Amino acid sequence: MAEIHRERSSDSKEDEDIVIRMGSAELLIRRRYQTLSILNDFLIGIWFLVGSIFFFWSAWQETGTWLFVVGSAQLLIRPVIRLAHRIHLKRSAAFGQWEM
Repeated sequence: MAEIHRERSSDSKEDEDIVIRMGSAELLIRRRYQTLSILNDFLIGIWFLVGSIFFFWSAWQETGTWLFVVGSAQLLIRPVIRLAHRIHLKRSAAFGQWEM
């Protein structure tokens, strides 16, 4: 029999992990989306840092501008990741017939 419950993470008051236990196996749905979000944030920081450094030399300013555009576009990925996470949780809840 599957046991399903919520766990509140200590670092956030809003986010809760949905834990599904089936025997000795435990699945934490949220972990994959957190990793994607962290990777996305890291890449955004890289694009803006390198773009800023490129602005010190006039020959690299156009490339720096393009890195700012890439970083800005990647900022739009943040809400997409969060939305995908919520949809995944809702679908999992509907599939498993348990409440969210």
